[in-house]
Amino acid sequence: MDVALSQDGQDFLRRDWTDLALADPHGTFFQTPRYLKLYWEEFGDEASLSLALAVDGDRTVGAGAFEHQGSTIRFLGGTEVTDYMGPVAVSGREPVVAVGMLEALARREDWSLGDFLGLAEDSAWIPALSEAAVAQGSSVQLEGNDVTPRLALPGTWDEYLSALPSKLRHELKRKARKLENDAGAYEIVISDADRLEEDLDRFVQLHRSSEGPKGKFMQPGMEIFFRRLGEAFLEDGIFRLAFLEIGGKRIAGAIGFVFHGTFSLYNSAFDHEWRTLSPGMVLVGELIRGSIEEGCHTFDMLKGGLYYNYRFGAQPRRLLRLQISKDG
Repeated sequence: MDVALSQDGQDFLRRDWTDLALADPHGTFFQTPRYLKLYWEEFGDEASLSLALAVDGDRTVGAGAFEHQGSTIRFLGGTEVTDYMGPVAVSGREPVVAVGMLEALARREDWSLGDFLGLAEDSAWIPALSEAAVAQGSSVQLEGNDVTPRLALPGTWDEYLSALPSKLRHELKRKARKLENDAGAYEIVISDADRLEEDLDRFVQLHRSSEGPKGKFMQPGMEIFFRRLGEAFLEDGIFRLAFLEIGGKRIAGAIGFVFHGTFSLYNSAFDHEWRTLSPGMVLVGELIRGSIEEGCHTFDMLKGGLYYNYRFGAQPRRLLRLQISKDG
């Protein structure tokens, strides 16, 4: 097996490794080349790129995207917009691919610290990269970095509700009932190609009306990134923009990604004039219902251990940070 490094952004598509993101048990939408290409084009100005492709015969068995900044190398993706990071590979090939990638990256002399975030605690890449680094004479440090609450979805909505603790089940039903009783019937509207631009306008408006850091997040550069995500991934069903609508008014919105049986809740916002009726919580409940009906097996709240991420019965999954000191 050989690992080649490329600094050519055209290789995101020329060496498309989407099949590896699907084959890897811990592969996600965030590790697909189309997503990483878009991220690189919008946010990669101050770093240099390394795409590591592991090839065995005529088959690509592993792939990883890295960015170099100063004396540090990181997984490509950044912490603001990318929740899971790391290489992908054919299941079972992680150890040999990790060895090959670190050997290839070590030949670049412009870094001394590998600062690798976004690795799920149960990922095979943690022992694979750690053991490969130690074998090559580097020192390794592992620490907790964040948490991603997740739900394992059953086959039906009724099964989901019955599995919730009674307090959570009651709260979910009560808030939906109160919203409908006080404001009228609501519906969930999913954006399509004809409405995408207008719907993103509304989502950005809701986001910028939020209080605190959330209201400042959707700066012009970030807005462009979100719009490009919609344009790139709506048609193939990955990108989902959903609204809770009452009387023709869209009072809460959420963006998610559907990839390989997982619905990932990426971002959300709501009209704060409706705060007392909890439209955001009702919308997330309906997205869970829709994900079950679509046949998804997991609903991922993505990064953030805030209390409201657990009101739907989610269980925490730690994200770890692996630091590799090249000089030991």
